[in-house]
Amino acid sequence: MENKTRNFNNLKEMLNNTKEQFGDKTAFYLDGDEIENSRKISYNQYINDINCLGTAMIEMGLKGKRIAIISENRYEWEVAYLAVCCGTGVVVPLDKALQIDEIESLIIRSEAEAIFYSSKYNEFMQTIQKNGKSKLKYFISMDLEKNDFNKFSQKEVIKKGQELLNSGNKEFIDAKINNEEMNIMLFTSGTTSKSKSVMLSHKNICTNIRDIRECFEIDETDTFLSFLPLHHTFECTVGYLYPISVGSTIVFSKGVRHIASELKKFKITAMISVPALVEKMYDKIMKAIEEKGKTSSVKKGITLSNALLKVGIDIKKKIFKEIYQNLGGYLRIIVVGGAPFSAEKEKGFWDLGFNVLQGYGLTETSPVIAAELTKRKRIGSIGKKMPSVEVKIDNPDENGVGELLAKGNSVMLGYYENEEANEEVFDKEGWFHTGDLARIDKDGYIFISGRKKFVIVLKNGKNVYPEEIEALIDSSDLVKESMVFGMPDDDDDIKIGVKVVYDKEYIQGKFGEIDEEQIRDKIWNWVKEVNKTLPKYKYVKSLILTDEELIKTTTLKIKRNIEMEKIYQVKDK
Repeated sequence: MENKTRNFNNLKEMLNNTKEQFGDKTAFYLDGDEIENSRKISYNQYINDINCLGTAMIEMGLKGKRIAIISENRYEWEVAYLAVCCGTGVVVPLDKALQIDEIESLIIRSEAEAIFYSSKYNEFMQTIQKNGKSKLKYFISMDLEKNDFNKFSQKEVIKKGQELLNSGNKEFIDAKINNEEMNIMLFTSGTTSKSKSVMLSHKNICTNIRDIRECFEIDETDTFLSFLPLHHTFECTVGYLYPISVGSTIVFSKGVRHIASELKKFKITAMISVPALVEKMYDKIMKAIEEKGKTSSVKKGITLSNALLKVGIDIKKKIFKEIYQNLGGYLRIIVVGGAPFSAEKEKGFWDLGFNVLQGYGLTETSPVIAAELTKRKRIGSIGKKMPSVEVKIDNPDENGVGELLAKGNSVMLGYYENEEANEEVFDKEGWFHTGDLARIDKDGYIFISGRKKFVIVLKNGKNVYPEEIEALIDSSDLVKESMVFGMPDDDDDIKIGVKVVYDKEYIQGKFGEIDEEQIRDKIWNWVKEVNKTLPKYKYVKSLILTDEELIKTTTLKIKRNIEMEKIYQVKDK
């Protein structure tokens, strides 16, 4: 395809390419609940809005400054992001789920002098302005129609930029980009005092976009559903910048409960998701099949279609037409990342003919290090490394498992003003230590075992990877989520335990009103079944039961240290 052959070294060049190729094409559907009643924004209009906003910001004295953005996923966020980093200054996307003190702390740490925000954060901004602890000079509202005293309207700033452009001001349009300096500052998840500030350049991001373009089959005919928060590098690179580079159309989801209707009404062909959402989608599909008494016929359909697929005949969309219609009828590709994905449910989707692909990476790697392709897939793996990335396993054990290291132009410049952290993650040869344990098979497929810091080391030197056991336990409908942990026992060894959050609604629907002791018996019987599939040293020997959700970060990762503190508190009583 023509758009895949066009090269670019920075996001400004990427935008110019897109404008040349797809200027009149619809870039966004906005403000409607289906295509017909949505406002359609062309790439020409989108890029003009970026140029206007960037021009006005330079006029406001923001050239070379740090500029933050915080809001739900929306058009104004995506205009502001590229207007900042394509010629104005350094963009600082903030986590929309943080509390006011955390937001203020990150604004202070980033030394931001302007912030774009939606009306949801009006009170936060008033408080931060009143506190006067930050360097913020400009508070720019995405929702205000007109400038209001000490708050600016993004619409008015764009209008001012248009006037400047019309009068011949080309400061932003002609701005030169240094591809190798920090233009994007991102904070990792964690407490604000411990969160690290990742420095990314245009070179980092654009290398990753070019890699993704070589791997995934997306083009100008696709429509993306933007669901994951845009401040996450995974959504920002794969679900925003990449679609723009190939001329796709973007729709902003109104939330989880709207996704099913949005898939259909906007003819969504592609989406980025976290495993939890995709696994729930699969569970709903299978539940509907069971309720209609079609489990047996679907199993036969899978057996037949898989056999035909081996000789190059694909009839899955025809056999499972009803299932496709339930997911909108147009969905062609789902890219999953950010957490371990159930191998059983991944295979289940593929058996039904859905193209579900895993991507793996970190904020520090812009983010994608490895990904599956439609024709290059091995269930349970995260696929192979991206074209520009080098990977290797550090100090592998007898099973080939060791820490995954990466090197390449998509790896960050480093952590901002944090030499100690930089020395921890970069070795003397420049390899970046991901903190994830993995093995690479003879064909280059990468299999993640878990986070290095979460590994449970037994007295006999054996390693237990909590995430592997959690995936098995979580595969039961009885279980919402689980956390496997190690606890010292009386023999001076480590005993493996699990904290299980049971699915109250499912259990009540299936077994009626049963007490917690009966629920415990059912869960414990399931854990024993899981144990049978494991070597003895990995056996789970204790169970903590709860219906309260586990404490998580804003990126939905379990805060294991806090959960362990709770477990120790109960144990010590």
